[in-house]
Amino acid sequence: MGRISRTRHPYLSGNFAPIKQTRPLTRCTHVGRIPEELAGGQYVRNGANPVTNDDLGRDAHWFDGDGMLSGVLFRRGEKSGGLEPEFVNQYILTDVFLNANGNCNLKRPLLPSIATLIKASLITTAMVVLRTLILVFLSRLPGSRKAVRKISVANTGVVYHDGRALATCESGPPIRVQLPGLDTVGWYNGRRAENESSPDSGSGFGGGGAMSFMKEWTTGHPRVDPITKELISFHTVFVKPFVYYSVVSPVTASAKESSRSSRFDVPIPGVSSPKMMHDFGVSARYTVIMDLPLSLNPMNSIRGRPVISYEPAERSRYGVFPRYEPGKIQWFETNPCVIFHTANCWETTSTMPPAEICIHLVACRLTSASVVFGAGAIAPPVLMAAPPEYTEEEQCRLYYYSFPLANKESEEGAQIRNQWALSAIPFEFPTLSPTHAMREARYIYGCSTGVSSFSTAFGKAVKMDYIAKVDALTLIGRGTANPPQQIKGCVDTRTIDEVMKSTDSDDPVKLFQLPKGWFAQEPRFVSRRNPKTEDDGWLLTYVFDESQLNDDGECDVGAASELWIIDARNMKDIVARVKLPQRVPYGLHGAWFSEEEIASQRPYETVRQETSKADIDTSGILSMARDIIEKWMG
Repeated sequence: MGRISRTRHPYLSGNFAPIKQTRPLTRCTHVGRIPEELAGGQYVRNGANPVTNDDLGRDAHWFDGDGMLSGVLFRRGEKSGGLEPEFVNQYILTDVFLNANGNCNLKRPLLPSIATLIKASLITTAMVVLRTLILVFLSRLPGSRKAVRKISVANTGVVYHDGRALATCESGPPIRVQLPGLDTVGWYNGRRAENESSPDSGSGFGGGGAMSFMKEWTTGHPRVDPITKELISFHTVFVKPFVYYSVVSPVTASAKESSRSSRFDVPIPGVSSPKMMHDFGVSARYTVIMDLPLSLNPMNSIRGRPVISYEPAERSRYGVFPRYEPGKIQWFETNPCVIFHTANCWETTSTMPPAEICIHLVACRLTSASVVFGAGAIAPPVLMAAPPEYTEEEQCRLYYYSFPLANKESEEGAQIRNQWALSAIPFEFPTLSPTHAMREARYIYGCSTGVSSFSTAFGKAVKMDYIAKVDALTLIGRGTANPPQQIKGCVDTRTIDEVMKSTDSDDPVKLFQLPKGWFAQEPRFVSRRNPKTEDDGWLLTYVFDESQLNDDGECDVGAASELWIIDARNMKDIVARVKLPQRVPYGLHGAWFSEEEIASQRPYETVRQETSKADIDTSGILSMARDIIEKWMG
């Protein structure tokens, strides 16, 4: 496999290119009527925005880069009585960012690119890891802007839990940010955040000991139970047992506290090896861990394979266990695949004898790891031949699994009952009504594309020109009544063009098509105050008109994005368009924060800040030596 021979990386160009300007809350104009339900709330989206970006020919990946939050606050107008949208964007002040920002010695990011880990040889991998280790060591010497103690860039998601807004990334613990200004408070360990005054001095994520720095690495997609308000997360490491698990109970008076205390770093038995685990399934009472054949293992280099490697001849394994009892895990096996995002998970209990508990999972299932390579502008490797029964066409579809839990008396063991796609349209970045999460939700929203799949052509970036709404329960019902082929089958086999021609108001698949040249990002659902139906609300998404690109395919300084508010019921009407003062690069995951959540944030003593040049001691021998070596390392 090899990099594309060209001057511009597709994920460093156009509206994927990082922006340099940050803004405090800034008034925006808008057209249309902003729903009253948005009053006082804020939409915030996370994404990678590399601050060290001088070397445009370097290895780079869409998942690389420093976390940047972009938000729109819907402030109540004191004089007008209406809603006044305000845009804000801020870097998340991680250790890596604070060390790199303004550091002229660094021409490349401190951390290795995922693109390097996908394709590099043992020698190259060793060199880039050694560079990072040396730079981390140098950051702790006099003259450094910030000591790097945690390597997370916090660029993946954002979630609200127990009075804190948390930015996430699986290379470290969550980090707290303050709404609505998006200032960075500090790292959160599951008990307290840096710069908070808290009497709780107990250990949280990671605990103590030599492994603590790895065990605090927390999934980019922790889940918050809408009823108990518990935060459920997992932590992947490179040594056995490979995955740990945490459940954090709320302690604020406003939350419906779980009757159970928090538990941290509980080992999950049965995971086969270090894996690239990005997401998982969480229902009201059960958890689903996915042990898929996409490895993230430093030992791969010794075996002559990249650190990140897909094995198409290996099985996919799904571990299901009660939320508080990982030791009771049951494993289900099936054909290989890759899943980066789950949409929903719930359980049902049959009343007919014999009694049975079944866990249901809806997820975005890819039939290969080609999207991982495409996001790094890398040609997918030629893989070893897989058995014919494992061969599937390239696709990423919304997919349904049902896992009936085996009784102790059962001799068959755990067997997947149903596993098939709900719709044939490409589907990624799933979301749903937050109040229906972990329960039997009908509607799943997400992004789709007019091309055949999210695995883009070599050298091109994936862009979303459709917002999709899928009636999952209706399609599951159809599939259960008339089952398609297990694994490779699909309930609704229509293409995007065929769905767009439908005039059925009850169609289980509905699409909102953006105007030609416009592209969307992950949508987020906000419910009406007294909804009549589950889908009675709006979808919020950042959009960008690529007619603003210049002849070189790049964004000029004046290029700007919009925030669209779309009627989630009919998937046709744009009820309001907020004109932003600048563009928002295509990014990753966001969240809606209500007015009540913003008002209920925990107090803090101070926020993280950059160190001024005047406060950096550059006169000592160690400082000068550090500067020389850092400049040489680049």
